[in-house]
Amino acid sequence: MQNKSLSSGQASPIAVSNENKKTKSNINIYSEEYKKIASLSKAPKKIKDDVISLIPKEVSEKYKLAAFERVGDLVKIAMVNPKDMGALNALRFVAEKENIELDVYLANEEVFRNIIDQYGSPAEALKEAVKSFKQEVIFDEKDSLEKNEKQAEFLKDAPVTKLVEVIVGHAVEGNASDIHIEPMDKDYRVRFRVDGILHVSLIMPKEIGPAVISRIKILANLKIDEKRKPQDGRFRITTEGKEIDFRVSTLPVISGEKVVMRILDKDQGLANIEALGLFGTALENVKKALKETYGMILFTGPTGSGKSTSLYALLKILNIEERNIITLEDPIEYNIEGLNQSQIKPEIGYTFASGLRTILRQDPNVIMVGEIRDSETAELAVHAALTGHLMFSTLHTNTAIGAIPRLIDMQIEPFLLASSFRIVVAQRLVRKICENCKEEKKVPESIKKVIEQEIKNISQDELKKYGIDLVKEIKFYHGKGCDKCNGTGLRGRLAIYEAVPINENIKNIITESKGSEDLINKERETLGILTIKQDGILKIIKGLTTIEEVDRATEGSIILEEENS
Repeated sequence: MQNKSLSSGQASPIAVSNENKKTKSNINIYSEEYKKIASLSKAPKKIKDDVISLIPKEVSEKYKLAAFERVGDLVKIAMVNPKDMGALNALRFVAEKENIELDVYLANEEVFRNIIDQYGSPAEALKEAVKSFKQEVIFDEKDSLEKNEKQAEFLKDAPVTKLVEVIVGHAVEGNASDIHIEPMDKDYRVRFRVDGILHVSLIMPKEIGPAVISRIKILANLKIDEKRKPQDGRFRITTEGKEIDFRVSTLPVISGEKVVMRILDKDQGLANIEALGLFGTALENVKKALKETYGMILFTGPTGSGKSTSLYALLKILNIEERNIITLEDPIEYNIEGLNQSQIKPEIGYTFASGLRTILRQDPNVIMVGEIRDSETAELAVHAALTGHLMFSTLHTNTAIGAIPRLIDMQIEPFLLASSFRIVVAQRLVRKICENCKEEKKVPESIKKVIEQEIKNISQDELKKYGIDLVKEIKFYHGKGCDKCNGTGLRGRLAIYEAVPINENIKNIITESKGSEDLINKERETLGILTIKQDGILKIIKGLTTIEEVDRATEGSIILEEENS
């Protein structure tokens, strides 16, 4: 019953079994066979919550034993001292209570402490909170203001505080970008967004959820008794020597109140543009636009496609003492030293448009407007780009070229648009293959034909910039799943781009044909500019991502084409 991947030596573990089972209990072996017990040389990186919680933490610490793996009815136990009669009696009690068999492995103090550290799980913290709630109910919709104040004081010391800390800690440790805490019919659900995909992390009893949300409101300096209107706030924690900001948003929903926390890790947010996935001619064109003294650089894409992260990466390149860089953001996601960042507040009349008017009097060299949302902001941004400022902004359109007719619809004169634009970039996010478990994958010939058809018109020069040689056989990869990627085969994200430089021909199309998408598309093809899908396919061939991920980001275009062929 020994797990050789977790232990060393050929000895068998001690078997401690429930007497109700037909397994012989082997307890009386301390003096003669102690040296033959299989040892656990390394603690598992991730122990399931339902396994480690089989033995309460206080019992584990008292007797220096802990559960670390379960296969059916067999549970593996790490022990520092297998001679301890009290510890073995405690194990017998657990075996009888849970109706399971136990295998004991010898562990040193370091391995044991590494296992014990994993008791700080949401499930364990939730147990403590539930136990506390049985003793004192701290949530009541009809509470008076005075009682709410007492409740706030109680929340600072209650186990719910520990539960919030553990939820936040696990989200940060798991590289989540967002935490969702939302009421359901009979309970509350906690979900983490990791690499763009939501995963359920914890289910909380109905009475716990409002207290957790109240605690988060206290941290974000929000009104805990205001549940009818949305609220926004922020708080900061320090973990492992680095500061992490949380942007908090509350929303009244039919079953109660939902909270979403955006995790803003400054270190992760400031990747360089190449690391984000901008390659080849697109990268050259973007760098060329950065060297301009004035004009507009626009990023497009849906919410959550990484536009702001790309803008930060570009501002990082320009961030030197000689330049005055001012940003207008809603909200400020990353506080970057050297930038003058301003948070807009529409509720007091401080909008992108009014803020842009103000910062034009602040002698800026570079301006970043978080998003062009209306005609007034669009007009001011275009005029700023024409009067000696390098202007960065984002727009919600599906394609890069689609930004041009969208701005014309916002009443921007085509000739002004043609004069101000330098480059328009569209982007999407895809998940990367986990490098730890990456392996080659066979794909149907029909899919290969679709991919070959998509890239047949890409120039050899462009392929060379991507480091791709089509003379060799095209190989495809995926991740088979491992501990580092939690079995998904995917870890981290990168962007796929379409970067369209505004040359003289496109300027003429904007001015004379009001930005006809068909004409601009023909010019883009003439220039050999890659589409988002082509960029994604080249990244598949490079082994950076999978067919399924690019297919998801480009709305099923690869597999749909294969099915229709």
